[in-house]
Amino acid sequence: MAKARGRGKPVRRRDKKGGVGSGRRKSCQYCRDKVEQVDYKDVASLRKFISEKGKIRSRRITGSCRRHQVQIARAVKRARELALLPYVNEGGREDSPRRDRGDRER
Repeated sequence: MAKARGRGKPVRRRDKKGGVGSGRRKSCQYCRDKVEQVDYKDVASLRKFISEKGKIRSRRITGSCRRHQVQIARAVKRARELALLPYVNEGGREDSPRRDRGDRER
């Protein structure tokens, strides 16, 4: 007689407890400090919400609430427009594979 494998109740991935995704959700830094409006001139705090490549980090990564995430995005864009923040960080350009294209021999 053949064995019946996996005929019981199916295991759902989201039912698993623990693991990498579990844990406490970060609280919004601006809500903790009771800040009403995010300031685009505060470049030091805005840099925490930008990745190494210059992209605006998502709420899931930063832990900010919806209201402040919208304000952060608007402040970062405004600071970029006024040249307080760079659009793209220049540090990642050295290892670009397209750099050597003009040097090839024909």
